[in-house]
Amino acid sequence: MPELGDMMLAARYPTSGDEAGVIRVERIERPRPAAGEVLVEVAVSGVNPTDWKVRRSPPANAFPWIVPNQDGAGVIVEVGEGVPAERVGERVWLWLAQWRRPSGTAAQYVALPAERAVALPEGASVDLGAGLGVPALTADHCLFEDGPLAVGDRVLVQGGAGAVGHAAIELARLAGVRVAATVSNEEKAALAASAGAELVIDYTREDVVSRLREWSPEGVKRIIEVDLSRNLELDAKVVAPGGSIVVYAVYPEPVRAPRELMAANARIQFMLLYTIPDDAKLAAVANVTQALEAGALTELPATRFALADTAAAHDAVERGAVGKVLIDVRAPDQP
Repeated sequence: MPELGDMMLAARYPTSGDEAGVIRVERIERPRPAAGEVLVEVAVSGVNPTDWKVRRSPPANAFPWIVPNQDGAGVIVEVGEGVPAERVGERVWLWLAQWRRPSGTAAQYVALPAERAVALPEGASVDLGAGLGVPALTADHCLFEDGPLAVGDRVLVQGGAGAVGHAAIELARLAGVRVAATVSNEEKAALAASAGAELVIDYTREDVVSRLREWSPEGVKRIIEVDLSRNLELDAKVVAPGGSIVVYAVYPEPVRAPRELMAANARIQFMLLYTIPDDAKLAAVANVTQALEAGALTELPATRFALADTAAAHDAVERGAVGKVLIDVRAPDQP
């Protein structure tokens, strides 16, 4: 039996049986870092839509138990063979902690490959770090993988107040790109504007196409798309010749490709962060790190939960909570 000091609290769920996907918070054995890994004491865990979606349909024959959540921030407390000892004590943000592994960040400690624990610059909070990961890396890939954007180029971010949309606006502005964003209410409009969108359109009460064509008569070079089935007709009317629509979320409704896309020689490109090539992931990590060091990335308003309420945190993301849902793994009064 492990000693009490070798244990930790973790939220986890079984992947099979009658309670598959049901989260329990339990005391389990603390992991140790293998060669090339680091052990991180997690301060804050970030929740993304893929976390609850995977939990609802756990992968068959993968792991008997899963500790969820890909993103988080904390401090390295131990390193495995081949990792510089100087990394102990380093504040880090975490990305894809649970990808193809049984244990994510909804636990007091997580062991993961050293490259997935990235130094947090001085002045960057653990809340900011915990909210990066999936959203920021997705946003960076959507913006830049389909070719470079020049200073002054114009892009459209559909859903500019979401975590991916917010990061896309800030990363684009850092690159000197001009940004328009769509939102669904005044609260979200304020978030998109504060991130740096120069044109914010409430699609529930404004004519998006006319506003965009007035702002950018030649169309927009790139569209970051969260809901292709709803927006493709609109996108086809505003994409610039040779432009691209990069889709990072999929909805089940079928879509019809408008003729305008052919006339514009436009592209529709899908992406899923988890399965893009490793070199593309690392390129996005490098870009996000540069943006952090430049102070260009900011926190979204947070809805907070305790580790004991991890299931409720997942439910909040599923219901579409505005801003970022965070889990305080380390008690707020701890240093």
